[in-house]
Amino acid sequence: MQIAFLGLGKMGTAIASLLIDKGHSLTVWNRSASAADPLVQRGAVLASPPTEAVRSAEIIFTMLTDDSAVEDVLFTQGTLAAIPSNAIHISLSTISVALAERLEAAHTEHHQLFLSVPVFGRPNVAAEGKLWLAIAGDSAVINEAMPVLEHISRGHTIVGTRPSQANAVKVAGNFMITSIIASLSEAFTVAEANGIDPAIFLETVNSALFQSAFVGNYGKFMIDPPQSPGATVKLGAKDTRLFREAAQSSHTPTPLGDLYQQHMQAAIAAGRGDEDWAAGYLSQTRAEAEILSIAQE
Repeated sequence: MQIAFLGLGKMGTAIASLLIDKGHSLTVWNRSASAADPLVQRGAVLASPPTEAVRSAEIIFTMLTDDSAVEDVLFTQGTLAAIPSNAIHISLSTISVALAERLEAAHTEHHQLFLSVPVFGRPNVAAEGKLWLAIAGDSAVINEAMPVLEHISRGHTIVGTRPSQANAVKVAGNFMITSIIASLSEAFTVAEANGIDPAIFLETVNSALFQSAFVGNYGKFMIDPPQSPGATVKLGAKDTRLFREAAQSSHTPTPLGDLYQQHMQAAIAAGRGDEDWAAGYLSQTRAEAEILSIAQE
């Protein structure tokens, strides 16, 4: 099967590598062409511009940073119009519900097929083929794409027939991740103020209350941040904004989302935007606690 893959950041590269491992013929594109070098060395074909990558493809994956990047590549550069009729575009990106709806309409107009398949997991999870996929779209298209999707994941949930439904699930899921990060940040900061090692606190409450590998892993990221962030504070802020926008379209209040957005914007303003999402949130919480402590002395 001829596959095109657009967007070779950490997540995109990890997923594209899995497709090569499974023997798929891959044509790749990235804004910075050098990012494709490891994949080209393994047999992928580098194309430029992105319109050339998709012209003969049966399946087109996109893993692009945000709405702006997707709009630029697919609409401004004319890539969507260059996709063959009846080819399947699989959007893996975390994008807005509104953009997913626009993509669905544009693909219908061009007689193309479209699935939204946002992924849950960090790049290291992607490299192991253990992402979880939220899939939405026409059932016949899902069935056609499933053999390829199974090569990049440990499992999936089909959440609906409208592609945008998968994006709603994704942004709501990422909101829940932020909620865990926020609660751990405040709890760690209070524990430290009382002379308790955060690692001991994490072991205690996770063993006693949650028994969650997810909570344990994120807590460890916060205590001992990775040298190369899997997701940054800026990306966390972007995802929270998308969640709030999706809620606003249905007139749903998001008091917690509003609070998290304010906190991450403060972290970005303080120069923490490129830090790990979880660790940077904790750093901002600690900094604000220190400022408050000094003010009350």
